[in-house]
Amino acid sequence: MRSEDRPAGRGMGDAPALGDGDGDGDGEGAGSGTGAVAAACAGPCASGSPSTAVPRPASDPGSASGSRAASPASGSPPAVAACADSGPGSDSGVGPASALPVSGPLPDAASCHGADPGSAAAPCAAPYAVGARPTAAPRTASDPDSAPGPHPTPSPFPGPSRDGGDASPDAPDPAPGGGYPAARLRLLRDAGVCGAERRAALARLTDGWLGGLFAAAVAGTGVSGAALVAVGGYGRGELSPRSDLDLLLLHDGRAAAPDLAALADRLWYPVWDHGLALDHSVRTPARARAAARADLKVQLGLLDARHLAGDRDLTDALRTTAAADWRAAAPARLPELHALGRARAERHGDLRYLLEPDLKEARGGLRDATALRAVAASWIADAPRDGLEAARGRLLDIRDALHLVTGRATDRLTLQEQDQVAAALGLPDADALLRRVHEAARTLAYAADTTWRETGRTLRARSVRPVLRGLLAGGRTAGGGERAPLADGVVVHDGEAALARTARPERDPVLGLRAAAAAARAGLPLSRHAARRCAAASGAHPLPVPWPAAAREAFVTLLDAGAATVPVWETLEAEGLLTRLLPEWERVRCLPQRNAVHTWTVDRHLVETAVRAAALTRRVDRPDLLLVAALLHDLGKGLPGDHAAAGVPPARAVAARLGFGADDTAVLAGLVRHHLLLVETATRRDLDDPETVTAVAEAVGSVRTLGLLHALTEADARATGPAAWSAWRAALVDGLVARVAERLAGAPAPDGPATRAPTAEEERLAAAAARTGDPALTLHAEDGAHGAQSPVHGPTHSAARGPVHGPTHDLAHGPTGAGAARGAPEPVGAVLLLAVPADRCPDPASAAPATGVLAAAAGVLALHRITVRAADLRTLHPDGTRPIALLTWRIAAHYGALPPAARLRADLIRALDGTLDLPARLAARERDGAARPAAPPAPPPTVTVAPGTSRTATVVDVRARDAHGLLHRICRALETAGATVRAARAATLGTSAVDAFYLTDEAGAPLTAEHARAAARAVRRALD
Repeated sequence: MRSEDRPAGRGMGDAPALGDGDGDGDGEGAGSGTGAVAAACAGPCASGSPSTAVPRPASDPGSASGSRAASPASGSPPAVAACADSGPGSDSGVGPASALPVSGPLPDAASCHGADPGSAAAPCAAPYAVGARPTAAPRTASDPDSAPGPHPTPSPFPGPSRDGGDASPDAPDPAPGGGYPAARLRLLRDAGVCGAERRAALARLTDGWLGGLFAAAVAGTGVSGAALVAVGGYGRGELSPRSDLDLLLLHDGRAAAPDLAALADRLWYPVWDHGLALDHSVRTPARARAAARADLKVQLGLLDARHLAGDRDLTDALRTTAAADWRAAAPARLPELHALGRARAERHGDLRYLLEPDLKEARGGLRDATALRAVAASWIADAPRDGLEAARGRLLDIRDALHLVTGRATDRLTLQEQDQVAAALGLPDADALLRRVHEAARTLAYAADTTWRETGRTLRARSVRPVLRGLLAGGRTAGGGERAPLADGVVVHDGEAALARTARPERDPVLGLRAAAAAARAGLPLSRHAARRCAAASGAHPLPVPWPAAAREAFVTLLDAGAATVPVWETLEAEGLLTRLLPEWERVRCLPQRNAVHTWTVDRHLVETAVRAAALTRRVDRPDLLLVAALLHDLGKGLPGDHAAAGVPPARAVAARLGFGADDTAVLAGLVRHHLLLVETATRRDLDDPETVTAVAEAVGSVRTLGLLHALTEADARATGPAAWSAWRAALVDGLVARVAERLAGAPAPDGPATRAPTAEEERLAAAAARTGDPALTLHAEDGAHGAQSPVHGPTHSAARGPVHGPTHDLAHGPTGAGAARGAPEPVGAVLLLAVPADRCPDPASAAPATGVLAAAAGVLALHRITVRAADLRTLHPDGTRPIALLTWRIAAHYGALPPAARLRADLIRALDGTLDLPARLAARERDGAARPAAPPAPPPTVTVAPGTSRTATVVDVRARDAHGLLHRICRALETAGATVRAARAATLGTSAVDAFYLTDEAGAPLTAEHARAAARAVRRALD
């Protein structure tokens, strides 16, 4: 009977695979193993006929497998216990554990099937149901999958759990013998067997068990002309502790459908009963080939097909035809495979840089390794072999450890599990673990990039006839491999920058840098063969130190190429040339950054900073110093102490090696030392305080250095991530730079705090607040493109409002009006401008009413689940008497849309009047959120007094994990301590709050030392 004509049985799923075959639900058989029993055959094999459930007689030896408890619509495997474990020949399905091999080459499982299943001589497996049955509980008529047969009681052995996991590490060791589950558990607990050896041993162990099941099932059903085939990761003989079993039951189409269904049942249900995840299908060779033609992922799974049991000729024929089909279809299917990889990278990110990576799906992960195997099997291109298998093995080892630590079939390496996984692998800490992940991912990603580039060239060459290619190339024939000159000793060949035939890198030590610079400048990839040849020559004939001017110029040209620098830099790194040129680079290579603000690892961030700096070179008079400083500014990360200070010695060493003079080296060292000075000062200090400007001017020293530092600051922030730079930060830094430039040009320092003239809008709000005694506010959208602001809601006070020009934004519904039609950028946040009488405090007896006003405003924002990204406080006197607190907030909704400005104003009035109990409401909100998952541990908060920062105020710096209501708690503590907040800078960087408060007493003078310490202690208590 042809497979497409047979009626469906319970275990005869025929759904396409879900992935590309690495052993976790992605093999050829994937798709039906976790579906419902009665509906498992819905698919091509059923030919549109209704599913027929074949009852199992009470004498059926397979009925001891247990309940078919899954609902037809549940989509999950039957949740039943494994069968009773009574040693050799028992229902557990294996012979003595001592006979199970755990090392040596992986054979086809059929080699074990000659022995009597269940005997002590059988090294692989016993039949599934031999010996006494467990006691049965009757099935109820309401069971949606009701079928005759007993319902076994849970197994007493410490075997797999319901979710496919093994017993917990705290469970007692299994006794000798005990069948497959006990042998599996012993193997996973054996500290002497790990890595590839354990994966292969687990595959052998499972091969033997499945082979025994198949032999018993064939004997019980009389089916012939069938084979059990492993595909995907299991087909490669690689089973991680929680990997799925990807299985294909292959048959020649002659067996009767009920017999075939019974055979499938006797194979699939024992797997489910043991709590193992299963992806399965039942197909003839013709149906398998048809499914592969229809689904790329099925085709990839078949490339790793491996015979387990039954008719070997069926398996061999399928393997041969699947490989031939793939080679024939590869020109059309490889672009599809490449597109799938790109889409997957868009969804899951880049494994080379992620803090919580998906080891399988992210770019540079295990899926890419599977794709590279498929490209190699097409005979069209092959991946670079150096280190590829070792990198893939390291990722598999890390995933094995992750499975054992978590007890789950997971591929995501989350922060809270990294220390345990690192300990399981014998690594010192989570940073060492992430570095290993990133290094392996870089090897795989580089191999993938190189392979896909070669694949594209080959496919393009095949798709256009030689004569037409010659015409497209300007009349030249392409068969000759034309080489166009690019630089001295460098040519363009096959779309890459390659070495000329006459090039001799062993005689020209600058050639490697010259080739890299030429490639980047032309926007071409650098040939890996050229990079490897130059690296080998550099080992024997290194560049002289200091570098000659030609080498330094080529290096700067490479850095000045913008985004084209990145792929060329990655080639230099992958082929070993980079660390020969810059030995200091090895220490920061793949170094993770434990900061959610950072997108990249340290080394990739340095390259990205140089990319961003290349766009700013027209703003400075020494572009070379800017680019080199951008590349070196974080070399101190990973060293003890402040990384800006720690990075100065290695930066000096690199500058001297590159051939910079003493003066230029001093400038580079200063840029590295002070690369955070401008942004930290602008966002954390009062720019109106003359001491702030004086301190920066003294550190910078000259207008030229100030210009370089300004550009470096912007490049560094833009390369860090989207949260590190905004229009608000840019405006603060620009304002600071302008004041410092004036000071360096000879302008005298003012005697007291300078005051910026308020804008017209600020004056209007302050006047309205002074006149009415109530808050006045406006809310502006901050557009994503450039951080520009446009009105969201007009001022919520009685002052007249002029017309709004340009696109308006309703934060609840997105852009409206003409701006929406033009595709105006969506608002990414908002700026709230708030004017409140500084003496309108909820507590009339407060010794610091302005601080109470700030606390109330922060509390109202927290109550509305608004995230404060940054805050600024100033005091105005619009009528010459009553002080008005002017607060500028950069905010965003924690989720959903921001509330209307009128609602914020109404709640703020209630808070200032004392009718809205903010502390009680916020405490209730915190209690309601107690059931949420706990965040990973964070360093304790710090509260420090910064002496000497200002002559007119006492500065208190606060560093803590950001949380709703945090700013409210801090300000309430300062109010309780009697400290008036004259100015404040609050910023949120990732999950960290970085705040600075300028405090005075009631008379407006700086706090005494004792008062300052008391205020700091009050804040620290509020944060505990």
